[in-house]
Amino acid sequence: MEKQTMGEEEINMHEEMRRAFALLSGKWKLEIMWLLNQRVYRFGELRKAIPGITQHMLTAQLRELEADGLVSRTIFAEVPPRVEYEITHKARGLGPTMEALTTWWNEYGKSVPVKPSARGRKARA
Repeated sequence: MEKQTMGEEEINMHEEMRRAFALLSGKWKLEIMWLLNQRVYRFGELRKAIPGITQHMLTAQLRELEADGLVSRTIFAEVPPRVEYEITHKARGLGPTMEALTTWWNEYGKSVPVKPSARGRKARA
């Protein structure tokens, strides 16, 4: 499945898949997308839900996801301001992929060795 032809145009599927992988290849993007697939989150809720992520990194990853059209950000004109994040219609198309990963993990997850997490800040107790 290296190359496909669409009309006169030839598509290199390897390159196309590299582009697709790049959308979710940030350090925390899959975890963010997993959470947002469940429900709408406020920034602080996301930060608390992801042990080890820094405020700076969460902001950077959310901005990238928003720029790629996978996350939408809604600002409410309140005092103090409220900001909510949710996945877009385009990102909802990844739902079957997340369900497949869940099914795979339920079958094989126990056989995967637990590795100590050395990334980001330490989770607060």
